[in-house]
Amino acid sequence: MDREEKLACLRLIRTPNTGPMTFSLLLQRYGSAIEALRAVPKLAKRGGRTLKPAGRALAEAELQANEDGGASLLFKGTGDYPARLAQFNDAPPVLSVRGSLHLLSRPIGRNRRRAKRLINAQRLAQSLAEDLATEGYVIVSGLARGIDATAHNGALAGGTVAVIIGGIDIIYPPENADLHESIAETGLLVAEMPPGTQSTPRHFPIRNRIIGALALGVVVVEAGER
Repeated sequence: MDREEKLACLRLIRTPNTGPMTFSLLLQRYGSAIEALRAVPKLAKRGGRTLKPAGRALAEAELQANEDGGASLLFKGTGDYPARLAQFNDAPPVLSVRGSLHLLSRPIGRNRRRAKRLINAQRLAQSLAEDLATEGYVIVSGLARGIDATAHNGALAGGTVAVIIGGIDIIYPPENADLHESIAETGLLVAEMPPGTQSTPRHFPIRNRIIGALALGVVVVEAGER
């Protein structure tokens, strides 16, 4: 994918009311982000709306922000984009990644984080993560407090993927700053949101669909009957 198509992809997905599903449908219809971007204002006009695509400067800035932060971009439809995620129509058109890309091609298991008996649950999560990593599995989780962080720590030596809730450069929660950097060095950080995007509650389900799509299996450390 050349630079112009990358910029067009970024402009298209950052255009108001253009989510991953709409993005996929537009690319299927027009064959490229460049052509889809040209069609957006006309399509909006037919629907009685005025819609201005995101500007080139915004896309250029996003490219630069990723580069400045040591991250790269994976575009849906290209070879480096994870195949397990690409099969879904609502998969992110673009992902920011920082770290070891080869981990996305290995078998991945998801950690389920909710637990009430925190100490025992953390011990179990770390033990399971270590054992699975030893067997060649990559642990993917959300870099959240408690079980998530423990599972990531347990799998650091063998490989772990953290799907971040905000931008690739935003550390959340703050107490996981050291873990964030350790994963960038030995594992992989993944983010759907542009750099600089702060974490908000509405991003949690958006983030979780990526974790679920990447995983071959789910480890439930503890859960209620439901």
